Amino acid sequence: MLFPRQGGKGALRLLLSLLLLATWKTGSGQVHYSVAEEAKHGTFVGRIAQDLGLELAELVPRLFRVASKGHGDLLEVNLQNGILFVNSRIDREELCGRSAECSIHLEVIVDRPLQVFHVVVEVKDINDNRPVFRAREQRLFIPESRLVDSRFPIEGAADEDIGTNALLTYTLSPSDYFSLDVQASDELSKSLSLELRKSLDREETPELHLLLTATDGGKPELEGTVQLLITVLDVNDNTPLFAQAVYRVHLLESTANGTLVTTLNASDADEGVNGEIVFSFGSDVPLNIQKNFKIDSNSGEIRLIGRLDYEETKSYEIQVKAVDKGNPPMSNHCKVLVKVLDVNDNAPQLAITPLSLPVREDTPLGTVIAFVSVSDRDSGVYGQVTCSLMPHIPFKLVSTFKNYYSLVLDSALDRESVADYALVVTARDAGSPSLSATASMSVEVADVNDNAPAFAQPEYTVFVKENNPPGCHIFTVSARDADAQENALVSYSLVERRVGERALSSYVSVHAESGKVYALQPLDHEELELLQFQVSARDAGVPPLGSNVTLQVFVLDENDNAPALLPRPGAGGGAVSELVSRSVGAGHVVAKVRAVDADSGYNAWLSYELRPAAGGARSPFRVALYTGEISTTRTLDEADSPRQRLLVLVKDHGEPALTATATVLLSLVESGQAPKASSRVLAGAAGAETALLDVNVYLIIAICAVSSLLVLTLLLYTALRCSAPPAEGACAPGKPTLVCSSAVGSWSYSQQRRQRVCSGEGPPPAPPPPASKTDLMAFSPSLPQVPGSAEERQQSSESEHLGKVSLSCRF
Repeated sequence: MLFPRQGGKGALRLLLSLLLLATWKTGSGQVHYSVAEEAKHGTFVGRIAQDLGLELAELVPRLFRVASKGHGDLLEVNLQNGILFVNSRIDREELCGRSAECSIHLEVIVDRPLQVFHVVVEVKDINDNRPVFRAREQRLFIPESRLVDSRFPIEGAADEDIGTNALLTYTLSPSDYFSLDVQASDELSKSLSLELRKSLDREETPELHLLLTATDGGKPELEGTVQLLITVLDVNDNTPLFAQAVYRVHLLESTANGTLVTTLNASDADEGVNGEIVFSFGSDVPLNIQKNFKIDSNSGEIRLIGRLDYEETKSYEIQVKAVDKGNPPMSNHCKVLVKVLDVNDNAPQLAITPLSLPVREDTPLGTVIAFVSVSDRDSGVYGQVTCSLMPHIPFKLVSTFKNYYSLVLDSALDRESVADYALVVTARDAGSPSLSATASMSVEVADVNDNAPAFAQPEYTVFVKENNPPGCHIFTVSARDADAQENALVSYSLVERRVGERALSSYVSVHAESGKVYALQPLDHEELELLQFQVSARDAGVPPLGSNVTLQVFVLDENDNAPALLPRPGAGGGAVSELVSRSVGAGHVVAKVRAVDADSGYNAWLSYELRPAAGGARSPFRVALYTGEISTTRTLDEADSPRQRLLVLVKDHGEPALTATATVLLSLVESGQAPKASSRVLAGAAGAETALLDVNVYLIIAICAVSSLLVLTLLLYTALRCSAPPAEGACAPGKPTLVCSSAVGSWSYSQQRRQRVCSGEGPPPAPPPPASKTDLMAFSPSLPQVPGSAEERQQSSESEHLGKVSLSCRF
């Protein structure tokens, strides 16, 4: 701020007045300061941080900032000491014109937590503008016949300052003929006129030169001057007279063009052309008056030719001059005061300032999202504005000060339900009819990690053939995360556990990104029928969320084990040797071949056949297809070789079939040389075989009937539940085969949908699901106890054991 160097006392008084102007007060929820215009850069305005209750140390961490609509660079805050100071030149006249009040509105915003303060800085006027006359000189033509005390209007000066700084006083240079007359009123500006104090004599004084000085009321005082050039006229000595010195008119700002404003009435006492009056606006009428009004020079009618706007100009002071046609002409003046009345012709104006975008979906309730300010150029009730927000959204408007609102979060957000909101704010004034305006803002909801990855189902069943190649893809798991970006980035891993003596990771692995499950080594059905484990899915959020899914991998049997021959109890390995009496009849059981297969199901179903003898000779013996019992086909005679060497081929039903060969050595002896117990054993064996064959015939019929019913049921179920097969790996077994077998036959059925197959006498590897289950168990009939030796009873027991099969089919 600049101080004049005119006396120590004057400068001191000016300094004290400026310091008083910078005082502040708090009230109605806002902080008030004041500062003089034209203050220097850095001039102290107020300790804004202290007055707002903020610590200096928290200004920078809380992002202390000042916003001002349209006046952003006039004032600044020093974040080191919290002082509000002048940043650039402030010109009150440029900022507010001739308005009596001039303020700069600031919005102070701090974060963590977000707070908004309203600060008003009043700009005080200083006397920096001198009075100015519109022209350097004014010419007046006064006839000599004018009477003493006659008045002659002259144009006053204008001062752009306000208040006492614009309070003008006029002085006239000394004159014997004229004195200055000043008329003042509350509503009108001062009217100046020269009052004739002494009669004029043109022959004595044809011209007068006076100096009019205008001095304002500021400290220090400023002044302006104008030259008054007065010409004394002869002849026409009567001026026009108006009926009123001031005409007052009230017009609505919506008044249409062409409307009659008023009609002026003036008269002139002269006769002839000296009494004819011509009306016109004064030479000092502003341009806006000339654009909005026109006057009829003959009738004195003033009409509206432009558009009135209360918000721009609330009143017009029109100087009208009446001039007669005398020579020289005589003139007089009057004033027309037109007051403009406000109507509701301005819609509210909205401004939205976002503060916290995008909004996290876990943002606490009450958080300020944006700042809304409204304004209306109308006055009175027409300028009273209310704000509202579109319904059914999780936000609300909270009034913080007159025409200022905060947009705050009113209810919880969920990005997975609504990812963004298009907000519409409506401002409506109190006029009738009311006017409104809308402003929109898009609020994006930012994602947080509040959803764990989810699998389509909690458990999957996978079928894999044994002896798969290492690294084979057997299944693919997939989990979906409803979150976005890295919060939805899912990675997969095994839930490690031990399978017997080995770690789960030695059997299978899962690809972290694709979820593909691989078998790391060939699986062996005979070693591991069911591998059950869990796969974990975790997202990349902070903190990460996850879930698990269970995989049941059934290892399906392959025909990879050849039949193995069992030695006869009590005998060592190698060929089977038996003594056969030549007196036995046809069908007599003379020996039995025992074999087992480590595979299961169809691959473990064994059949026996006798290899043809060398040379094509027909053997008097045969072997039972499924029991391995060797019996005679006819009565033995003397022509038969005393030593018979039989080759029995044991074959399973796998694809391809695997075989084993047993050698049976039979020695034919006379009936007296054969053991006595042999006849009893052979008789008992023959009877047991006959009984077994009779029972198996009925069993085959029953099994075929049940299998036919099962096939029809599966076909009907498949037709009703036609759906795509589940995803399988590259080496998946395809259609698993169900095998049911007995001592005399077997059948198989391939099911398209996922199944769980369990074969053998023991329980299935995993408990079956409770719904949609059909279990079929088939057993060979119990053979009667065959009397005889322990060997015969053991043979019967093995036959019964090999003939028993259980089948569990689940859909």
